[in-house]
Amino acid sequence: MSRIVGFGIDRVARGADLVTSRWPVLRLENLDTDLPLPPEAVPVTSAALTTPPANSWLPFTGDLDLRAAIADLLLARTGHRYDPAEEVVVTSGGTEAALDCLLATIDPGDEVVLGDPTYAGLVNRVRLVGGVPRFAPYRVAGGEWRLDLDALRAAVGPATRALLLMSPSMPSGAVLDEDEWRAVCDLCRERDLLLIYDGAMESLLFDGRPFVHPVREPGMAERTLVIGSLSKEFRMIGWRVGWVAGPRSLVEHVGWAHVYNTTTPVGIARAGATAVLRGDHAHVAASAAELQRRRDTILTGLAGLPLVRPAGGWSLLLDTVAMGVDPAEASRRLLRDGAVAATAMTGWGDAVAARHIRFVFSAEPADRLATLPERLSAAGLR
Repeated sequence: MSRIVGFGIDRVARGADLVTSRWPVLRLENLDTDLPLPPEAVPVTSAALTTPPANSWLPFTGDLDLRAAIADLLLARTGHRYDPAEEVVVTSGGTEAALDCLLATIDPGDEVVLGDPTYAGLVNRVRLVGGVPRFAPYRVAGGEWRLDLDALRAAVGPATRALLLMSPSMPSGAVLDEDEWRAVCDLCRERDLLLIYDGAMESLLFDGRPFVHPVREPGMAERTLVIGSLSKEFRMIGWRVGWVAGPRSLVEHVGWAHVYNTTTPVGIARAGATAVLRGDHAHVAASAAELQRRRDTILTGLAGLPLVRPAGGWSLLLDTVAMGVDPAEASRRLLRDGAVAATAMTGWGDAVAARHIRFVFSAEPADRLATLPERLSAAGLR
């Protein structure tokens, strides 16, 4: 466990609870959200709480109706029909899904290539299964993140088993475009690599960007494990519903990793999750529009600082090293002097991540985010 380190969110959150200031604390450290739940989530879940399926161990990999709803969602997004009975596993959130995928496919010493920055929880799950994380950096071009495709290719070596990528990526909000996805898929086919694709935020896109899915590339359905979740796009964090879809030969093993990890998905969440997946998803687009408005509030208020504009997702990054301040020190000063809870990205990748702090804008309305300039000035960061 010597290389399994914390990701800082818990420490910043504890500190935020103790702050006394002329400002209410801006909670930008954690992926909570104040955006409304889907309309079906609470009433359907509540109505089902006393039914036998809500209090059952079975089915171990999720009831078939929920798996069928997931398969329908994925058909619309990928063009590929997954068999609900054999190619979809329901998990206790997307992060369990990621661990199950790694347990099922990565042997000790196998290398897994991730982006830099990337979610520290994914990096440490690679380590938990005995894998070795390698990093391909994102570079800033035109004010946005672009995956360094030459560095990605260079990161793949003889021991590489898989690429583990998100789009939009957490914490940066980087979105892979069609050319980048094509290059990723070409590399997977050429080097016989597995793609573990975390699509938990895939519809939270800004500025009219097109939706691009790697499974639509030729030959990728049979070498891709798709992770999904209700926690981000659908804001149902507490329901803990995630999934993995992929070829039967891999998903069977993922299913057993899930069973021996948690036994069963969350029973009380299954009815509400199914109803939401089968419902009207206009609220997803409405949430993306509100998130874009919050992003723009931060970018406008902090214009001139080394922020990188996210193309989607729930958060953005500030390069404090470019400002002459260590990220951990910037985080301390922001909390102490500006009542802003923000997490340093130490351990969230490699050299690129280590320069940044993260501002999560999913839980704070635009009018409170508009106070950031004054708060950063108080912390000596403007």
